[in-house]
Amino acid sequence: MTSFVIQLECQCNNYPWGKKGSNSLAAKYAAATPGGHFKIDESKEYAEQWMGTYSTTPSLVLGTGEDLQKRINANKEELIGKPILNKFGADLPYLPKILSIAKALPLQIHPDKDLAAKLHKKDPQKFGDANHKPEIAVALGKFEVFVGWKPLPEIQQLFTTIPILKSRFLNDSQTQFNGETLKEVVGKILSASDEEIVEVYETLKKTPPTDFGKDSYIPELLPRLAEQYDKSDLGNLVALLTMNYMVLQKGDSIYVPADGIHAYLSGDIVECMARSDNVLNTGFCPRADRDSIDLFTAALSFSPKSADEALLKPKKSDKGLKGHTQVLAPPMSEFNMLVTNLKADETETIKPLQGPAIMIVTGGKGTLKAEGKEHEIKEGYVFFIGYNTEVELAAESGLETHIAFAEA
Repeated sequence: MTSFVIQLECQCNNYPWGKKGSNSLAAKYAAATPGGHFKIDESKEYAEQWMGTYSTTPSLVLGTGEDLQKRINANKEELIGKPILNKFGADLPYLPKILSIAKALPLQIHPDKDLAAKLHKKDPQKFGDANHKPEIAVALGKFEVFVGWKPLPEIQQLFTTIPILKSRFLNDSQTQFNGETLKEVVGKILSASDEEIVEVYETLKKTPPTDFGKDSYIPELLPRLAEQYDKSDLGNLVALLTMNYMVLQKGDSIYVPADGIHAYLSGDIVECMARSDNVLNTGFCPRADRDSIDLFTAALSFSPKSADEALLKPKKSDKGLKGHTQVLAPPMSEFNMLVTNLKADETETIKPLQGPAIMIVTGGKGTLKAEGKEHEIKEGYVFFIGYNTEVELAAESGLETHIAFAEA
């Protein structure tokens, strides 16, 4: 008989922007799996714990070591369900992760579906799939992020009132500041030499804080970012001068569209995205790791937004029958995420989802009941939950879960 609730063993990768050793929540979660093989090396940085079936870091069935995708493939209709099979096939259409961020990730965008298909065909080694990668990030504590463009009037004020920005990045004939102007400005920053970037950096460091208007965080973040990636890194200028800087608290979340520019700066988050690992980088990384400026700017969307527009507001979900569950529903079809918070001795019933789900326990402990069986659950445990399976959650001193799922 097929089991519809499968505990998973998940691994971490070691990017240099990750937190070190036991300071990494991603590593602590991976090490929490009972009977798992992951051991924390205190000398290594642990950046991301992946959950799901993406081939580079697949989840394994705990106890057997079997690849989760292999288990799904043997029971497609039961575990995935016909609606999702017909729409997306047998691969999970989403990829959840835990990220532990010690310093800025590369300044990046993810290609949309059209561009992803072209890049994958041209260079399948670098672009391993043909899908887009819109994503959400949910803060598990204080989380700093650069995301999207500031409103145009704010960018215009910085570039017209600070002399070196005006002389270096604006044309003398500039009479209006629109999306095309922003594209030109960003292109000029990306094309600047290391020496030019350093000169602008040093000048901005000496600029009175009042000249930055409402962006008073810029003088404080300038040296911090320069210390992480050098003062010649163009990401410092693009992020601080043109992008929204946000400080989120636990439970806050953002949505990043496929062509949206972003760079996570610090904190621990649950991230979920459409099934893809495609990325274009420029800044907060060595020059050798940067993608073509023309390709990067061509892939970007240059419609500025306010920081508030990046926020993804949770809504009460009818999936939680006792009222303790909210849903994060990004504007796309691949996945939604349920967030359940229980106090001591509270319970929640998640009604049968019409597609596959992955649940990560992000706080507390308790029990999970499904198919007449009871499973112990603790912070860091990860489960695959198959199609049309009702789940009952019961907290001991408290319990928090994040469930990524797809429905057709």
